[in-house]
Amino acid sequence: MAQPSRIYPPLYPDITDWPIYQLYRDREDFVREIDEHAFASLVERFGDDLSRLMARTAYLELIRLKENPWKSDPPNEKQFWKRVRRELSENARHREDVRDERNEELLRRIVHRYSEEIAGNFHQKTFKFARKFLTAFFKRLLNTAAGRNYRRIWGSKHHLYEQLKVYGDVERVRACFNQGTVVIVPTHFSNLDSVVIGYALDTIVGLPSFSYGAGLNLYNSEIAAYFMSRLGAYRVDRRKRNHIYLETLKTMSNLSLQRGVNSLFFPGGTRSRSGALESEVKMGLLGSLVEAQRSMYVQGKDSKIIIIPLVLSYHFVLEARMLIDQFLERAGEEKYLLMPDEFQSVRKILRFAWQFFSQSSDISLSFGEPMDVMGNRLDADGRSIDERGNVMLIREYFTHDGQITKNKQREAVYTRHLGKKIVDAYHRYNVVLSSHIVAFAAFQQLKQMNPELDLFGLIRLPTDEFVFDRVLLLDVIGQVTTHLCEMADQGQVKLPDELKTMDTRMLLEQGMKNLGIYHTDNPLTTNKRGELVSKSFKLLYFYHNRLSHYQLESTIAWNQELVAQAQVMADF
Repeated sequence: MAQPSRIYPPLYPDITDWPIYQLYRDREDFVREIDEHAFASLVERFGDDLSRLMARTAYLELIRLKENPWKSDPPNEKQFWKRVRRELSENARHREDVRDERNEELLRRIVHRYSEEIAGNFHQKTFKFARKFLTAFFKRLLNTAAGRNYRRIWGSKHHLYEQLKVYGDVERVRACFNQGTVVIVPTHFSNLDSVVIGYALDTIVGLPSFSYGAGLNLYNSEIAAYFMSRLGAYRVDRRKRNHIYLETLKTMSNLSLQRGVNSLFFPGGTRSRSGALESEVKMGLLGSLVEAQRSMYVQGKDSKIIIIPLVLSYHFVLEARMLIDQFLERAGEEKYLLMPDEFQSVRKILRFAWQFFSQSSDISLSFGEPMDVMGNRLDADGRSIDERGNVMLIREYFTHDGQITKNKQREAVYTRHLGKKIVDAYHRYNVVLSSHIVAFAAFQQLKQMNPELDLFGLIRLPTDEFVFDRVLLLDVIGQVTTHLCEMADQGQVKLPDELKTMDTRMLLEQGMKNLGIYHTDNPLTTNKRGELVSKSFKLLYFYHNRLSHYQLESTIAWNQELVAQAQVMADF
């Protein structure tokens, strides 16, 4: 059941008790620790190939700076990497022992440059200011939007949490913070995700602040850079794919977990371009969870890393047009002009926020069941329970001949298994909204009426020449909803109670309304003659994809009489 209005008290009212505050109380010490561990790991991994490793890194970095420079790049970045290349050339002229010593010193400098860039910070005063500012901003925005009247801007009746519906066992989630180090792993659909999650976890669920990764491109804005660099965010530069950077990033994540800092990251790596739930996750940071758990046991700690999936559900996504264009362009079937990222415009952000809140469009946050790094569920006491109901000791997964041992191949298997468990949780705890059902049913009708066309043929169809048959669409919506109800009863998906009993006509109206809140090219609307039409089959496909992993199309029994009638009307 959703809990749209309950506000939970803070777990730790004193910010100085938060693990992230304690981590960055001595940031220099933490950076030194990252330096030492990342350096040792690289030496162990690459051994005699350090000079080649650094030469390759310098080469890749100089290409990055030439082909994809950002405002947030340090002003001396190019000079640094040219100097690295020059020093490597000079070191090669020395005898072997001197060369190795100088190369190791150079590697330490490179690692330190990366660790200084990656590691964030946390300032109590900045966090309190940001919390007050955002609360006041949203309150003013909501009161104005709710009344469609700027004179109501100083009211206090409406609150953001009234439009945030939280699903799952929140008390169980809160209890996890006394049982181990918590890692929240959300789905990722919009640049709005971080704002929504941060607000909800702090203001509604009452959790302490998390360490989280923020794309370095966001630091192009001086205001954003100021706040994020003081609110626990660590910087992630996705342009950098070299081994030294990735090892330093992974080490930072590993060490912060070992220090008990709760973390939040998107295992999908980036926003879903297709609009579908993640079917795969990135193994890099997930692997750091497994490594951190093993390292804790090596140090004699009994603390457990607890993973909690979180599924966000929106009726619509601001960047949907850009995302689906990128998805289709990457599919390689057609040339597309990529849309600019709509979040780059402050005006569009404000317009989006106004239209979103003024239409009372809900956002759902659905917590999955807590699990350990092996993907085992946790009971109320934090014990690991396998699929047969047996209590498992996680330490044993890392033990060989009675000793905790490091085995990369074994841990890679654990990581892949954990990734599958997270993906499975995303599908089971996904909250289906009316807009998802309507978009899915409508696109299925489009496919049924054009069986000879593939996806790219469908989205190229002229939108002004296709009319959706309302009776046929209502029939499909009813069938899809009935099957989703059965799935919800079996724990395979989440369906709000109101949708289980809602009349199909009402469901169609509600879904269409929510789909069309923001987009000028409405995915499904009515024309002047009252006919159901789409202004964008690409957007309709994007929202249809939210239910694409459930094989719902195989459950639809098409009424051939209705299909024939619709085909006659279409031909006419």
